[in-house]
Amino acid sequence: MKPWQKYFKTGIIHFMAFPQTMRGEGPILETLEEIVNDEFFDVVEISWIKDPSIREKAKKLLETGGITVAYGAQPRLLTQNLDISHIDESVRRKAVDEVKLAIEEAEYMGAVGVGFLAGKDPGPEKRPLGKEALVRSICELCDYAKEHSNLMVELEAFDFDIEKNSLVGPSIIAKEIAQRVKKEQRDNFGLIIDLSHFPLQYESIRDAVYTTAGYVTHIHIGNCIMRDKSHPGYGDQHPRFGIKGGENGVRELREFLRALFDVGFFKANERPIVSFEVKPLPDENPKAVIANAKRTLMDAWAEL
Repeated sequence: MKPWQKYFKTGIIHFMAFPQTMRGEGPILETLEEIVNDEFFDVVEISWIKDPSIREKAKKLLETGGITVAYGAQPRLLTQNLDISHIDESVRRKAVDEVKLAIEEAEYMGAVGVGFLAGKDPGPEKRPLGKEALVRSICELCDYAKEHSNLMVELEAFDFDIEKNSLVGPSIIAKEIAQRVKKEQRDNFGLIIDLSHFPLQYESIRDAVYTTAGYVTHIHIGNCIMRDKSHPGYGDQHPRFGIKGGENGVRELREFLRALFDVGFFKANERPIVSFEVKPLPDENPKAVIANAKRTLMDAWAEL
């Protein structure tokens, strides 16, 4: 019967709820204000803000609101087709340098960590080389983040054959990468797992949670559509909870939270971030999609 605020901080990914801001432009301040003024949220996950004057105003807004800030470098990598696990050193280097810029901006904005994703899966023959390149990139970024407010560096697992086609990828590969980074003695690294990605990874909720247990530091919650390729929300588009043809709703979110409790996630991490990753379809109101997400969490928590 205890409130969820005792166990985790509730967040929302700004650039997904308001996708017109994903390229670091658009109505960033107006949409950030919507989130900061909503006391339901303890955390907002932001990404790049290209205009220095807008960045400064956003920083002031976030500080004034007293909200925790996390930073997602995923848009910087995806919109520029950058690959942090590429076996070509020059390609890998360009991606690493971009995430370093993200780390610098995250520090300036007062963020607690930076999330990112692996590059494309290069296929079975080159996969071992891709893993080596990824571990090398992560270790370098962990060291760089140590110098910038000791930010957390967090790798998010994605689909491997539907849309992102990411090396990480299956939960077993996410665990392998995390183990290899830990062996390199980087203590500011963790995994992000996302409820909306489990169906796209062909994994059950419990399998994904139990496989990655002990390495996860950050949670995303959302929905996906994977059985109707003609649907505008098909793939890794994070449609609202409960949408027709979707995979996740109250029941799945409840199961996810229960599995996280079962593996001790909320005990091992002091009020970790659990953020909504929801994106309105072109004909949907972002505020209504956000309200839908809040109701889904409230209902799932009531059923735990």
